[in-house]
Amino acid sequence: MNKRQARLFAIGSTVVAALAFLGLTIDSHRQFPKLTNAQNITVAVTHGKDVWHKNNCINCHTLFGEGAYYAPDLTKIAQHRGAAYLHAYLKDPSKFYDEQRHRRLMPKQDMTDVEIADLVSFLDWVSKVDNQGWPPRPILVTGAVIGPMGARPAGQAAAVPAPLPRLAPAVVDKDPIALGEAVFRTSAPACTACHSLVPGAQMAGPSLAGVATRAQQTVGSAGYKGQAKDAAAYLRESIVQPSAHTVAGAMYSASGVSFMPATYDKDLTPDQIAQLVAYLATFK
Repeated sequence: MNKRQARLFAIGSTVVAALAFLGLTIDSHRQFPKLTNAQNITVAVTHGKDVWHKNNCINCHTLFGEGAYYAPDLTKIAQHRGAAYLHAYLKDPSKFYDEQRHRRLMPKQDMTDVEIADLVSFLDWVSKVDNQGWPPRPILVTGAVIGPMGARPAGQAAAVPAPLPRLAPAVVDKDPIALGEAVFRTSAPACTACHSLVPGAQMAGPSLAGVATRAQQTVGSAGYKGQAKDAAAYLRESIVQPSAHTVAGAMYSASGVSFMPATYDKDLTPDQIAQLVAYLATFK
């Protein structure tokens, strides 16, 4: 290839690359309204974004993997925690952790109720953006003594719950307990986003170690307010009607409303709920 041919090749390659870049840019902008649910950007969402910036949340947290990486990515936090939890947490983060034990440094921002509500609306809108699976590691935490937003004491590795014994694929396909473990780890939002299976590891939700025994004790207690008659029915009730029975003073509810999402009766099939109950019933 002589100099003239090399020059023409370089010019041609540059033009082709520029056209490809322009085309991809135009196509991206064409899809932005649909991917970002632009029709759902309300006044509250816009104000919530302003509250996010006003309080410098990005200095510690990340959205879509972009931010300070000091605290967890909050891209899907609204789906993982729910509005009730976020409202209570933002009102006073210190109620959800012991600073000496968890080493949490989340400051109390002294936001107004309107600012909190709009910030939650913004985070809810963010959680519904089609982010194509990015970041690849959302806020899913298990084990260890972990604060409600996913942090653990400095230098302490996360303790991973012991998995069930490996079963042959044919057995897994039929065994309700194995199927229930799959639901526990992969439902949307995954139970592991808020619950640990390690004793004493309280996260956004209580540890589920020994939950079957506690369920039986709760149903038989005088203060029980739900409709279940046995442990299995109580476990199911806790999944599909989490506010049927709440414990006053616990950090997992406010004003009788559980922070646990009340959508699992719609998000899961009756078979999946039964399998999840069968799995949780093994933790005695």
